[in-house]
Amino acid sequence: MELLNSKIYLREILRLPKMVLPVVVYGDPVLRKTGVTIDKNYEGLDTLIANMFETMYEANGVGIAAPQIGKAIRLFVIDASPFAEVDEEDEDEEEKLSKKELAFLKDFKRVFINAKIIEEKGEEWKFNEGCLSIPKIREDVLRKQTVTIEYYDEHFKKHTETLEGLAARVVQHEYDHIEGKLFTDRISAFKRKLLSGKLTDISKGKFSADYKTKVYKAKK
Repeated sequence: MELLNSKIYLREILRLPKMVLPVVVYGDPVLRKTGVTIDKNYEGLDTLIANMFETMYEANGVGIAAPQIGKAIRLFVIDASPFAEVDEEDEDEEEKLSKKELAFLKDFKRVFINAKIIEEKGEEWKFNEGCLSIPKIREDVLRKQTVTIEYYDEHFKKHTETLEGLAARVVQHEYDHIEGKLFTDRISAFKRKLLSGKLTDISKGKFSADYKTKVYKAKK
């Protein structure tokens, strides 16, 4: 019953008037800040959550964190259902997800407030990651298979959840954002060096993206 009510409440949030926000790109100091905790009285929280979902969907993402829209707070949202849709169309049987994981990903839509990772365990596995704040760059990243995380939902109800596979991967990626980290921090120094020119170009606005973005301009 509580889960049902949570889903109804989230649907109500998503019915609020909303707007697509520009995604902050590589080079903006906000992406390197550790997010601060918030409480249920944070001004405009419901609208912010609705706007973050809208921005994520417009950019064809599966997750977005508050620092990516310019707010250094401990908030991120996830909707991993596109992974399930893509996998169903995959012709490579060996790469297909299990029916159990597919079913979970189809319904894996969450709001994470003041999240804290309690434990990461299992073998590290490689997956090709991208980031809305680093347009057109993707790299293989190693992460642990399983993560246990504490967080508050949009009701400020506390949860402790253990996730595996792609669900864990998306959470770990978005959690990095509220810790001031990017997926490029998790690749080798050699690969980062190879990407340095492209990353510099992004920080200067020399890139293309199919969604609204914002390039950092230092105050003079």
